[in-house]
Amino acid sequence: MNEFVVITGLSGAGRSQAADILEDQGWFVIDNLPPLLIPKVSELASSPGSSIEKVALVVGTGPYHDEVLPALQMLEKQGVRLRILFLEASTDVLVRRYESTRRRHPLAGDRSLAAAIEAERRVLEPAKEEADVVVDTTDLNVHQLRARLLDLFSDTASDAGMQTTVTSFGYKHGLPLDTDLVIDCRFLPNPHWVEDLRDQTGLDDAVRRYVLGQPVSGQFLDSLMSLLALLLPAYVAEGKSYLTVAFGCTGGRHRSVAIAEEVARRLRELGHDPKVAHRDLAR
Repeated sequence: MNEFVVITGLSGAGRSQAADILEDQGWFVIDNLPPLLIPKVSELASSPGSSIEKVALVVGTGPYHDEVLPALQMLEKQGVRLRILFLEASTDVLVRRYESTRRRHPLAGDRSLAAAIEAERRVLEPAKEEADVVVDTTDLNVHQLRARLLDLFSDTASDAGMQTTVTSFGYKHGLPLDTDLVIDCRFLPNPHWVEDLRDQTGLDDAVRRYVLGQPVSGQFLDSLMSLLALLLPAYVAEGKSYLTVAFGCTGGRHRSVAIAEEVARRLRELGHDPKVAHRDLAR
């Protein structure tokens, strides 16, 4: 079965870099293909003698944008494996990226750059809602983006029914955009106020014992795992390809890290193979 990935999202959020990364991994990449030709590419890729197995299509904001989702629906009817990757970033970061490249935004017109970015965000909302995975590139450099995409689209990842990612973050650094479930861990006592633990992280045994040793921690984790044991098979049954569960605390270095690691460990005991990331651990 042929495998298709559609790369879409905000201009400046990294569509071209994502295409280059997949091309380096052996994907056949097509940029700015008119949507009506997308099903034709599938026919060619699946024709006898074709050596094309994995196709990545880059879709931006242009005159054919309204035709994209209908074309993808036609593609799914052909029986190919289709995943949609949506890239986004905060407006202020996108403004800085555009100012550094001196390129013109495709929806600029007589708008300011920030207004054009927000207009594009609204235009792309239907595509974002259909996306299998949303990646926020606000804080990612090209090497981090590469690592994220290799996790998502490597051969081993593509064989999984649903790829689950467990991540931690700090509320003071902003909510993560590319997540499905957000769990607030700030109800737990904060190791930051314990002098011996302040400079350690949730990856250190002392902090882990402190966080998990709280009476409420065990009750919380047991209840949460019961919920996840119910939700994960339901998501798989609905055809979801990716699930990200994010745990937040104030700074993203202690409670959320320890809880995320423990949840990942328990998920492995249930037969899942979650990936783990800690967004703000080094801050």
